[in-house]
Amino acid sequence: MISPQSDQTQWFATELAPHEPALRAYLHGLVNPSDIDDLVQETYARLLRAHERGPVEHPRGLLFATARNAARDLFRRRTTANTIPITEFITSRVFDAAPNAAETASRQQETDLLATAIAELPPRCREILVLRKFENLSHREIAEKLGISVHTVEAQLTKALHRCEEFFARHGLP
Repeated sequence: MISPQSDQTQWFATELAPHEPALRAYLHGLVNPSDIDDLVQETYARLLRAHERGPVEHPRGLLFATARNAARDLFRRRTTANTIPITEFITSRVFDAAPNAAETASRQQETDLLATAIAELPPRCREILVLRKFENLSHREIAEKLGISVHTVEAQLTKALHRCEEFFARHGLP
């Protein structure tokens, strides 16, 4: 009798492991190289849990979709705003809401850097980022408007956000 563990190991070795080079190449276009190992591991863990729940019909396709989702989750975690407890916010709040000259200049510099980061994106990435972030269109609406697949929208948006993140890192911004 085959144990569940050896079945899992065999499934992994035959259905997932052969696609690892292609998976790493795919992720290389989406994320920082330093994140690839963690994302591959997270992708495998998610797929093994899915396989435990039942048969996986298209493991290769699910492998890449899961990797894309894991990368998206990573970006979401990194871009989630830091939250401040309401009690700390109220006690630290300055009651003069008008920004001073330094704050205004700083905001203008940040806006200029953001505009430069967006301008340096490849045209398709830039167009998709603007439609999503500034015109607030859904991925499906963008896909329909541009005549491309939702997957392409997601990949290009991930690429755009990654490149903006790299731009800000080069300019010493968090």
